[in-house]
Amino acid sequence: MRPARWLALGSLLALAALLEGRLVGEEEAGFGECDRFFYAGTPPAGLAAEAHVKICQRSAGAERFATLYSSRDRIPVYSAFRAARPAAGGAEPRWLVEPQIDDPASNLEEGTDETDAIASVNNLGSKQALSADYVDSDYQRGQLFPFSLGSDFHVATFALTNAAPMTPSFRERWYMNLNSLMDRALGPQCGGGEDLYILTGAVPSDRRVHGKVTVPAFVWLAACCAVPGSGWAMGFVKHTRDGDVIEDVMVKELEKLLPFNPQLFRDNCGETEQDTERMKKILEVVNQVQDEERAVRSEEGASARSSAKSERSALLPPEASEERSSFWGKLMGLLVTPVIKLFQLLYYLAVGILKNIMCLLWFVTKQVINGIESCLYRLGSATISYFLAIGEELASIPWKVLKVMVKIIRAVLRILCCLLKAVCRVLGIPVRVLVDVATFPVHTIGAVPIVCRDIAVGLGGTISLLFDAAFGTMGGLFQVFFSICKRIGYKVTFDNSGEF
Repeated sequence: MRPARWLALGSLLALAALLEGRLVGEEEAGFGECDRFFYAGTPPAGLAAEAHVKICQRSAGAERFATLYSSRDRIPVYSAFRAARPAAGGAEPRWLVEPQIDDPASNLEEGTDETDAIASVNNLGSKQALSADYVDSDYQRGQLFPFSLGSDFHVATFALTNAAPMTPSFRERWYMNLNSLMDRALGPQCGGGEDLYILTGAVPSDRRVHGKVTVPAFVWLAACCAVPGSGWAMGFVKHTRDGDVIEDVMVKELEKLLPFNPQLFRDNCGETEQDTERMKKILEVVNQVQDEERAVRSEEGASARSSAKSERSALLPPEASEERSSFWGKLMGLLVTPVIKLFQLLYYLAVGILKNIMCLLWFVTKQVINGIESCLYRLGSATISYFLAIGEELASIPWKVLKVMVKIIRAVLRILCCLLKAVCRVLGIPVRVLVDVATFPVHTIGAVPIVCRDIAVGLGGTISLLFDAAFGTMGGLFQVFFSICKRIGYKVTFDNSGEF
């Protein structure tokens, strides 16, 4: 028996070595190496709170999914994972706990088997749920990220930090819905699921299991397909009330249903480039899943009614019971069967017409909303551009006034510089020159009579010279004339005297 014990202990140690769940520190912005499970590497904004713990769930030395856990409600806020792959078969592994949630000083940094943690972790169960909290209750541990969607190492999904209280029937329907959606709608409409990001979460209610673990009011799923050019985003809600089927909603509508009105995907998973045709195909599959779930619920109700009828028949005597059951069975079969078939036909027709009408209304509403959003966006852009232009002009007025003031000041300074230069030049002229310049008018006025006298004397001299020249010239001419005449008279006299 001793070798068998050592072998079992070795198997448990090997399993513990493969399972890791690292708590992410508050100083880290995201989930560390588990950021790859979120669209664009960005966890949902607005859901983190003081009592929430970030966990990077790991197995076999690799990260598998991420969980935001509420130590106050003792249920996960959400779990984030990528496209699911078929899980390997086998027995259900043991449930795991995170030691450092209850004991921050614990040196166990990995997910630990719950039975092993009891003896090694202080205050175990003070901030996280344990399997014992579900004992003697109507609830079971329901996984937000079901093991049926996990990879070959689906044992990582059996962390109690990934579980919330669910009734057996609700858990079965939740798993069935997720499997149907992943296999028939989400994965096929996202290129096989390589670029598919999934968030599954739970919203707490006022009910608690044994006053400790909060029962979800509803669980939800948000899917983001990041295929370029043909991506999409969808949301789903499933209330924990009996008879409710899973509902499809837009991601923005889902965000309004969640506490704190968070943003699940950055940029709403590339909202401007989403493929509406693929979303319509997903909705068609969702309608089929809803019909199947309603059919299952009807069968369960019929089974319950038949079991109740059997119990009532057991209280009657055998002969009376047989006669009554045969008579009433035939009568009810003849009367009720056609009515039931007719009601079923009418029901399916009404449901089909209603679905088509709802799809048409949804499409028309989407187009109208898109048109209104486009108009509002353009109007807002134009308004913003207009006010920005006005703001720029208003903001430039002080700058322009300052520039004008600077130019005026520069002009005044230049004038002052010119005046200073003129003053310096004036001050640089000798004093005697200044005195001469100052006395120039006095000397000029005093010299006027003398100048006038000199001018008069000059003019008189000139006139006298002219008269002297004229008289001299006339005298000379008379003298020449008299001399000529004298000579002529003397010659005549001489000639006359010769004749004698």
